[in-house]
Amino acid sequence: MLEIENLHVSIGETPILKGVTLTINSGEIHAIMGPNGSGKSTLANVIAGKPEYIIDKGTINFNDTLIHDLRPDERANLGIFLAFQYPVELPGIPMKQFIKTALDIKLKSQNMKETTVREFNKMLKVESENIGIDSKLIKRCVNEGFSGGEKKRNEMLQMALLKPQLSILDETDSGLDIDALKTVGQSVNKLSTNENAILIVTHYQRLLNYVTPTKVHVLINGKISKSGDAELAKELELKGYDWIKSKV
Repeated sequence: MLEIENLHVSIGETPILKGVTLTINSGEIHAIMGPNGSGKSTLANVIAGKPEYIIDKGTINFNDTLIHDLRPDERANLGIFLAFQYPVELPGIPMKQFIKTALDIKLKSQNMKETTVREFNKMLKVESENIGIDSKLIKRCVNEGFSGGEKKRNEMLQMALLKPQLSILDETDSGLDIDALKTVGQSVNKLSTNENAILIVTHYQRLLNYVTPTKVHVLINGKISKSGDAELAKELELKGYDWIKSKV
């Protein structure tokens, strides 16, 4: 589904990614771990199309489509979804209208019929109950007055309704208490299927206590320095990153 080959990325004159190669297949959950400043969030944002980043070298293919020159909304319509580390508030934009508009634009781009209000409300009710998000929050503007955990649940709700092929969770566990973390983990498991893939960017093992990744990759100084299965994340929790840094 996703093929990244020898990717070099910079912001201005500062190189951040220095040769990342990564392949993600349908049905897989990959975790990217690493110390601060290693390039984890940069990788997530580059896949989603954040314009500040410059691809100096390498390729990103999504379902055999080279996506370098596509805008973020065009990538979203292809099936790429980014859950933010710090979701922003959008005052004046009702949450229901926001998600329905995004869904209808995606359906239209695929030459599919837009949802009726009745159809959407039914879907919204089912998925909000599955995610465990308070129905009162859905009546508010996007993330306005939400707690950190409620914002992350809202990201999971969007993911459930938009049904992306590739979901990228950029430190979704950041700032969550134990209950919210468990809810997010359970939501990720429910939304993972053989037809989609998930890329989790995280510092810690704690989210991976609820979500078992197919593969774990350690990003250090802009490169993937080590890859393994779920046991690698547990090893990192015990040892930290120094033992890998010493071998790089």
